[in-house]
Amino acid sequence: MTVNQNRLRALTPTLLGDMRRGIEKESLRVDAAGRLAHTPHPAALGSALTHPHITTDFSESQLELITGAHRRPAHTLDELRRVHQFVYRHVGNELLWVSSMPCELPEDDHDIPLGQYGTSNVAQAKTLYREGLSWRYGRRMQTISGIHYNWSLPGLTTDDYFALIRNFRRHSFVLLLLFGASPALARSFGAGTEHGLQPLGDHSLYLPHATSLRMGRLGYQSDAQAELQVSYNCLDNYAASLHGALTQAYPAYETIGLRGPGGQWRQLSTSLLQIENEFYGTIRPKRVIRPGERPLHALRERGVEYVEVRCMDLNPFIDIGIDDATVRLLDLFLLHCSLSDSPPDSPAEIAELAHNQQTVAARGREPGLTLLKGGQAIALTDWAAQVLQQCGVIAETLDAWEGADHYSRALRAAQAGVREPDTLPSARVVHALTAGGGRSHRELSLALSQQARDSVLASAWSADDAAAFAACAARSLAEQAQIEAADTLPFEQFREDYVSPARLGL
Repeated sequence: MTVNQNRLRALTPTLLGDMRRGIEKESLRVDAAGRLAHTPHPAALGSALTHPHITTDFSESQLELITGAHRRPAHTLDELRRVHQFVYRHVGNELLWVSSMPCELPEDDHDIPLGQYGTSNVAQAKTLYREGLSWRYGRRMQTISGIHYNWSLPGLTTDDYFALIRNFRRHSFVLLLLFGASPALARSFGAGTEHGLQPLGDHSLYLPHATSLRMGRLGYQSDAQAELQVSYNCLDNYAASLHGALTQAYPAYETIGLRGPGGQWRQLSTSLLQIENEFYGTIRPKRVIRPGERPLHALRERGVEYVEVRCMDLNPFIDIGIDDATVRLLDLFLLHCSLSDSPPDSPAEIAELAHNQQTVAARGREPGLTLLKGGQAIALTDWAAQVLQQCGVIAETLDAWEGADHYSRALRAAQAGVREPDTLPSARVVHALTAGGGRSHRELSLALSQQARDSVLASAWSADDAAAFAACAARSLAEQAQIEAADTLPFEQFREDYVSPARLGL
């Protein structure tokens, strides 16, 4: 597929100036020895339920830092850095784990604390959803962290966004190759599983040519969800697939039950998906939701507003996990997906894409590796080079608009990475683990986490920044209190209403 020149010419300065990107970055909180922190979400950070920039993901020990949507890459990264600065100043001696694959975790899954959001119905539902995830998949998998990249371009219709998504899924192997940074993990993480990994010293496991174990079989994968075969040919098809998964009981989850023998809650529902966010994928169509609204209802009512890229690992060599060159390559890649023709997907192609993702996650830097394209084998490096070469005219357009060469430089760096895979983040991790007698995954990640904290804290920080973040934290705690005071429904009635098929729209 090549870039459609008419669409490229339609990228006016006005459109490019309103292209927006935001970042959501997950990180585990760990103690000074690199063990999972068991402290509550620090009160000084505000309410995990209502703070616009600082919340938790699956675990109480897993922070999620969120930027707004900005017109310039530098503004997005600057905000992400300032959020990090505030966090580091209020977590005591704790660190933010810089690796996507987790630190040494407790032997008992139930010692990994679930996120807590207060006493309101919506807060209890958020924790119960996480309880359901732990029953369905185990808590270890949920502690894997990554970066989500939210991106929009004015003028794109819902159909345009789905065309972009189809192309993204076809070519996302390029991002796994370039930015995968999780080729290894702590041996304890793989305990009791058929992981197929190789030992690396006494305390780590890895695959020598892996790019992203996070996106492979040990990461966010679900055999149950693999049965969905979701099509991205249009919103109606996508919504119908999710609607069924959200409303039809799934036998294995019916066996778990809504409640345990003692009456304690176990999950929000017994359907294949408890809520929309449980559906795993490399990219999602999204829209900002209204208070209490279900995401699927928002999509059906008002269409797609932006896409959420979900296949990006934390780069442990960058203090905030992502840098300017990565952001700009993502912009180029998403524009390429948008500007290129995008034929409908099919069950056969969906199966090929799953195969390609697993292959690149486990073996992406293997010399001579081939993928499947239309039933035929193609060299990964050849295909990746073709995709990046087609991004060249887009980089020229963006650079001309910006009056600099930042996009072209980011593209050249990516092309060099395809030619020299030993320079890629995943290769750098393996080298760091094996050089000079070797270090364990814990030792390397802990050292890099300490360096990241020191680097962030050395950045400029003003009294105005401190005051603004403190005020935001205080407002979020007040908003949580208001929500809790306004609750009137019993939780069971709230839960039944929230998971009702009527809330999903038609």
